Amino acid sequence: MKFDMDYIAHNNELTETNPYFKLFLTIILLLVTLALDNLYFDVFIFILDNLYFDVFIFILFSIIILGVAKISLRSYLKFLTIPMAFLVITCLFLIFFFGNGEVIYETGIFGIVVTDDSWHYGLYTFFRVLGCFPLLGFLALTTPIAKIFHCLDTLKVPKILTEIGLLMYNTIFIFLNEIDTMQKAQKTRMGYHSYMNSMRCLADLISNIFLRSLDKSETLQHSLDSRGYNGELPVYVPPKEE
Repeated sequence: MKFDMDYIAHNNELTETNPYFKLFLTIILLLVTLALDNLYFDVFIFILDNLYFDVFIFILFSIIILGVAKISLRSYLKFLTIPMAFLVITCLFLIFFFGNGEVIYETGIFGIVVTDDSWHYGLYTFFRVLGCFPLLGFLALTTPIAKIFHCLDTLKVPKILTEIGLLMYNTIFIFLNEIDTMQKAQKTRMGYHSYMNSMRCLADLISNIFLRSLDKSETLQHSLDSRGYNGELPVYVPPKEE
């Protein structure tokens, strides 16, 4: 599934909005969303109508991303797909394997049960993380990564952190591009046309991507060395407006 987040960040209605404003707004609301214990805002009680604050944030910033930034629904859903999958799996584990208290549901499988405590813990975690998704999407999909790192650099964030972030960002997209290339190669050779064939192709993909990742990381290191890398990566500095 091809997803060019860098292109989207450079081509939306909020690209030129002050990156410091977007960065601070995201951080502040992330802290608020994580800190509030599902509190209601009395001022907006007629809007919220007993919804959790996390759900309110999810809806509000989804509207901003889709309606104000003019990012397509397809791109936004692609952005949410992978983290949402991990969130659902994590919450299912919390519901079925953690927590104590009164049993409210018995699966009948190896004594696995759902307790009142685990049910509330799983839902609490789900909505808390759900509220953070569009906040991160708001920053990542509307702000080019170079501007984000420039903001962090001017705010005196340790260079080692920005350099690790920059290398991770670059490596993730190399990794995704390799997966996309290998999947296309498998499909041209009649891969993924049946369940068993799909499992074999997936196993080959997982085993080969590790070796390809090592090869790409070595190539990246050689490219850095050939460009005079001395342990410090340059950070983009936007031109001053006249």
